[in-house]
Amino acid sequence: MAGIADFLDSLIGGFDLICFALMIGGLLWGLFVLRPWQQANTPAILAATTIRLIYQGGFWLAAAQGFKIILKIWLMAAILEKSPFPEFADTSQFIGGLIRAALTLLVAAYAYYYLSRHPDSEDHWQNTGLLAVPMVVSGAWLVHAAGRFDDRLLLMGLTVLHQLAAAAWIGGVFMLLNLWQLQRRQAVAAELWPLLLKRFSLFGGLAVGGILLSGVPIAWQYIDSWNGLVGTGYGNLLMVKIILLGLALTFAWLNRTAVADFLLSGNQHALRRRVPYYIEAEALILVTLLFTAASLASQPPAIDIPNLTAAWQEVLGTFTPQWPQTTSPTHSALLAGEAGRVAIVGQTPSLAATEWSNYNHNISGIFITAMGMLAMFSYSRWAHSHPLLALSRYWPIGFVGLGIFLFFRSDAETWPLGPIGFWESTFNNGEVLQHRIATLLVLVLGIFELMARRAKNADSALPLVFPILAAFGGLMLLTHSHIGFQAKSAFLIQVGHTTMGIFALILACGRWLELKLDSPGKELAGFVSVAALFQIGFILMFYREPLY
Repeated sequence: MAGIADFLDSLIGGFDLICFALMIGGLLWGLFVLRPWQQANTPAILAATTIRLIYQGGFWLAAAQGFKIILKIWLMAAILEKSPFPEFADTSQFIGGLIRAALTLLVAAYAYYYLSRHPDSEDHWQNTGLLAVPMVVSGAWLVHAAGRFDDRLLLMGLTVLHQLAAAAWIGGVFMLLNLWQLQRRQAVAAELWPLLLKRFSLFGGLAVGGILLSGVPIAWQYIDSWNGLVGTGYGNLLMVKIILLGLALTFAWLNRTAVADFLLSGNQHALRRRVPYYIEAEALILVTLLFTAASLASQPPAIDIPNLTAAWQEVLGTFTPQWPQTTSPTHSALLAGEAGRVAIVGQTPSLAATEWSNYNHNISGIFITAMGMLAMFSYSRWAHSHPLLALSRYWPIGFVGLGIFLFFRSDAETWPLGPIGFWESTFNNGEVLQHRIATLLVLVLGIFELMARRAKNADSALPLVFPILAAFGGLMLLTHSHIGFQAKSAFLIQVGHTTMGIFALILACGRWLELKLDSPGKELAGFVSVAALFQIGFILMFYREPLY
């Protein structure tokens, strides 16, 4: 069961940050954007749903904080084979976690019992904000900075500001989605949509400025060299965060442009037919960014592991094109080297295990590259003019074949090929569990997308399955865990997975926008989506696992 605990630990951190953004971001939205005590025409349902999201986010945040503590106890008990108490009770993780959970419950309870009954009271909004201050500050004892000796208080303060600014932006995006849902149901006046979009443009810009102003000095303290940025897990995930931030800001810029165009011309077409779906894509990217931030928190800062840092040449070598490996070592050769490779002391490199993994990745890459090429071709005008060429739209069937291949090859030391049972390996190894989920995702992805592209019902929800599962697959790649004693080797594996995770997110967003936008945006988004699929295949086709 330790495998489940390890996997859940990598996911609950992201869920914790989402709840924090929902609660604190929603509160800041109410205080500085909505301001219901000033706006006599603020619909009661808008204020009520905003407050409901605030206290629901708070209750879930408290539960997540408590669950994180339970998971840590579970993991330590599984690894140490004894109770971690009383020693764990004296740690900042335990004490700080309990204090933060209690303070969160206090804020959520006040919002539930008092703010929800007086949604237009400035005093109750301000009281909720004041109660939230110690809860936000308490998070400083649960971050990297709390365990450092140099510039400890400065880094703790900057981290709190970074979290607060991120919550303001991301929580505000969640509130915009709530507003749009009310707008679609005609529960609020139509003029509120452009009005609150305009207000949030300034508020969101200030929040992004706060993210950058606090984040840059933190990164400067934790990463002291170019190799630290490109050659460590911490630096790699920081680069992923920067890329995701850039993608989210691109959608934010499109939204701001649409608002500016409306203010100049009064044309609401982009404001209502495109902006809501840009915001949905932006929210998807920001949620992924939060999970990436949670994964980043589990990595040692680059400055602390100078002897385990990969050179930029080694990192570049993982993406160097080379002939794919199309032959695999025998299963018996693989098992013969496993005992030495996974030994606690004196690990012996296994050439067979490395070549087995290379074969799996490279063959998967050939599958996905071929699917990506067919998918891109299906968007050409020739694919609609010839019956034989029209078959290219059935490219998702390749996922089914890939899923079957991965089921047998992903973890060769486990069932059905190896001696370790299916359930035993799934529940006692976090990496195997993630591989099982990924295999199931691939199979379901292919089946549902094939059905969706053949469906003639325009109102079918089937097409939405693909972008949702692709986004979840991207999350798994960005939180993928290769735990070992040799951090450099683990990182060189991780860097390929995180790069594919970014492209998986682009794949998901592109397909989502293809389904939602009007022309010509939908065709462009669809092509970008399958081009990202092709890039994933390209990376896999040249994958080489470091021999260690």
